[in-house]
Formats: sequence, C-alpha cells, structure tokens
Amino acid sequence: MKLSRMGAIASAVVLTAALAACGSSEKTGDKASSGSGNTKGALIGVTMPTRSSERWIADGDNLKKQLEALGYQVDLQYAENDIPTQTQQLDNQITKGAKLLIIASIDGTAITTQLDNAKTNNIPVIAYDRLIRNSPNVDYYATFDNAKVGVQQATSLLTGLKVLNADGSKGTAKGPFNVELFAGSPDDNNATFFFNGAMTVLKPYIDNGTIVVKSGQKDFKTVAILRWEPKTAQDRMENLLTSTYKGGAKVDGVLSPYDGLSIGILSALKSNGYGTAAQPYPVVTGQDAELASVKSILKGEQYSTIYKDTRELAKTTVAMADAVLKGGKPEVNNTTDYDNGKKVVPSMLLQSVIVDKSNYQKVLVDGGYYTQAQLGS
Repeated sequence: MKLSRMGAIASAVVLTAALAACGSSEKTGDKASSGSGNTKGALIGVTMPTRSSERWIADGDNLKKQLEALGYQVDLQYAENDIPTQTQQLDNQITKGAKLLIIASIDGTAITTQLDNAKTNNIPVIAYDRLIRNSPNVDYYATFDNAKVGVQQATSLLTGLKVLNADGSKGTAKGPFNVELFAGSPDDNNATFFFNGAMTVLKPYIDNGTIVVKSGQKDFKTVAILRWEPKTAQDRMENLLTSTYKGGAKVDGVLSPYDGLSIGILSALKSNGYGTAAQPYPVVTGQDAELASVKSILKGEQYSTIYKDTRELAKTTVAMADAVLKGGKPEVNNTTDYDNGKKVVPSMLLQSVIVDKSNYQKVLVDGGYYTQAQLGS
C-alpha cells in the first residue's frame, strides 16, 4: 500500500516545551556541530508520517540506527498523520540546527514554507519514499520503483485469478471476473504511480471483458482512500457490497495497494459472508509485507503483498545523506520520472518483490525480515 527532518535555540526549557507540543519524538545527542567541513556529530532531522503503520516504525528505526552508526545525531519525529504537527516538527528541527532533513511527508504539498526555510539555512532535503511536491527545495528522492509496484500488484491479482501463470504466461481461467479497484491517498504522489502502474496491466483485460469492474468505479479520484485509512477502505468495500453485489453476484478480486487497506477490505468481506468453504475470499492484493497481512496470507485470506525491504531503503537514504553532508553527490538511478511540479528530483529507485504463500519463506524468513516465530508457523 507500498517518505526527511532538521539552527540554534534560546534555551533548553524552550526546546523541551516545543518538543512536547509536537507529537512523539526520539532524539539523541545535543546540538549539531558546525565546524567547516566537519560532519561528525551533525544533527539530522528525520520526520515520519505515523506510528499507526508498522512499516513507518521500521523505517524510522532503521534510519536512526544507521545514521547513528556513522556518528550523526538524529532527531526522529512521528506526526501521527497530522499535517500541522509535521510542519511544527520540521520548524523545530531547523531551529535546533539540523544540517540535513529526511522527510517522509504526510501531504507532499503542505510543507513548502518549511522547505523554503531549509533552503535559506542551507539545509539539504531528501524526500523519503514519498515525493515532496511543488517545491524546488527538494534535493534528492529515495524510494522504490513505484510504477513497478503497481504492475506487480496487478500481476499478482491476475495470477491469483489464474488468468496468468506465475511465470507470466497465459493461464487457464477465462473469466469474466468481478474485480473492484482501490487506490491510495490522493495527497501521496506514490498512490498515482501504484494505480497507474496497475492499470497498464489490468486495462487490456478490462477492455476484453476478462475483468469486469462491476461497480463501474475505475478512476483514481473515485477509488482513492484518503490518508490510506483502513476504516475508510472497509467502509467503501461495505458500500460496494451493499450497492453492487446483490442477487448472488460475487467479488472475485480486489486490487488493494496497501496491506492496511487490505485488512479493512477483508473485514468488510468477512462480515458479508466471505471466508467460508462455500464462499471463499476473493483475490486481495497488498503492499509492505506487514506482519498482520503476512499472517493473513498464510491463513488463506489476503492473497499477496509487495515486499519492499525498508532496511535497504534506509541504507540508500543514509548513504545519500552522508554523501551530501560530506560535500559529494549521492548515487541516483533516475533523473527523468519524478517531476514534483517545480523540478525533476534526482532519485534512487529500489526494487520490490511479490510475496504470496508460495515464496514467503524464501523471501521474508530466509531473508531475515521476519522469523518463523513471528509468523506463528
């Protein structure tokens, strides 16, 4: 389903009060050193959207650990999906003397003032997993190949329906299959990449009648779920079942862009009689390989998820930050696709993997992301 932080302060009392007003935080060390060319002990501000998603907790922890291992101080903040809180956190990080900001934005258009202030103070900015829009003051972007993530979600949906085989060849099933579409938050630039990537795969099957979107809801704005809220997705699925699936019609598949939404969608389906031998769950996709969803996959509920190794994303971002602070240029592999409305942001794109019941052991357990004990099997 599937996002950077950073002057001087008047007194320690003022700092304490400011932090208390700005949501949860984890910080280490004192004010960053300011020696010319000396990055040892420099303060880096890291801002994450929320603790309500386990992936953002992992992202924050990974960044903090890896940055500290290089000798940097880290101010790690979570805004609980509240935009004013995140803007306050960024203001505080700039005031505290951050030398670089790593920002996973809640709304990629809502922090322009903070970015202008960062530029005035010569503070570089790295957008973390979510592109920051409508500002020229974004230096680099670290993320996954988001269009490919969408392609993978749609491919796994078709594989689950047996329209395609696992190797991508034509499957045995002909359809028609009733499929409903969900997309991520409209204020998250990634959501459009996921959805558009998926639709490049699904559209030919919709056009030839193999896939039928029975509700007729196929445009991004209609199917988008604000703030990626599971309850909103659950409510929308409930409404679709009530309004569209009457008289014996069944849902065969659901394109879900994020595990949190998938859990909400499955809850709605269960309350409407799905999940039994007589009426099994439809093929439901996801993203982020969150623990609850991997367990759901093992139980035969959710069909698949897209695994994005946040350890590697943190490693890439930390390497970027270290290079920038030492006066170098970080490695990037895309300088064409991520136009934020003001500039094309140089980006480093990582690769993702489709995970389902057939390969979870090899990818997630053998890869050290989860232990078998965590998965309960």
